[in-house]
Amino acid sequence: MAVKQADLIALIERGEFTAFEDALRFLLDLKAAGVQIGAASSSKNANIFLRKVSLAKWAGGARGREGSYSFLTSESTLLDMFDANVCGRDFAHGKPAPDIFLAAAADLVLPPEQCVVIEDAQSGVQAAKAGGMACIGVARLDDAALLRSAGADWVVVSLDELPVAALQG
Repeated sequence: MAVKQADLIALIERGEFTAFEDALRFLLDLKAAGVQIGAASSSKNANIFLRKVSLAKWAGGARGREGSYSFLTSESTLLDMFDANVCGRDFAHGKPAPDIFLAAAADLVLPPEQCVVIEDAQSGVQAAKAGGMACIGVARLDDAALLRSAGADWVVVSLDELPVAALQG
């Protein structure tokens, strides 16, 4: 197990894994619109990955759908974009229990009903709904029907399909 973990970290450090461009644009547009954002992954490697994803290409006055990304610098990483981060924490119950999402909401000082979870897995959608949160299901694996049946409020193939305004107010 230790060898597998070391190999995975080495792959992350070499940049072998990349973030979805639509997800990065959506997150930056949310941030530009003043939306609070939390990170909630049960992966023990999530923070290493988030720290490795550079946002430098969007720095220097780049503009998105919601205005400029003036909050970015050439040193900004994906990890810097979160107002709360519960990644890698141990919880008594994993998904589909809502524990991880409720912890993120608490760290954001928001009631669950004011939170929207973005998920690509059935158990994650179920966890969001069990926590009283809205949920966007991202069907990257031709699994829209599965995410819909799990209770996702919106189902998209790309986050470019969803206007940021749908999540405001």
